[in-house]
Amino acid sequence: MHMLHLTSIPFFLVGFFFFLAATVGLLRFPDFYCRLHATGKGDTLAVLLSLIGLSIYEGFSLTSLKIMFIAVFMFLAQPTSTHAISRAAMRCDLEPWTKKNGEKE
Repeated sequence: MHMLHLTSIPFFLVGFFFFLAATVGLLRFPDFYCRLHATGKGDTLAVLLSLIGLSIYEGFSLTSLKIMFIAVFMFLAQPTSTHAISRAAMRCDLEPWTKKNGEKE
């Protein structure tokens, strides 16, 4: 294997781990805000690492430069959209989960 290919593998693996962790958070957390936080943080980091790994795998070329621009755009756009979604939920009076809300009656 080429050295650039071996260098990109850890980025793909760590990116996959963060995708997996975000998915587990989406399935396991109790309310909308916790789920949004898990997927927002996990997916942002996972996409960033995966795109960095892809640009390393591609080698230093115009294509890898374009991939890095996409990575920067995703790094800026995903937290902004997560924040907008959470603000919309707050404006629609979606209550955060509390221990009192989660008790069985």
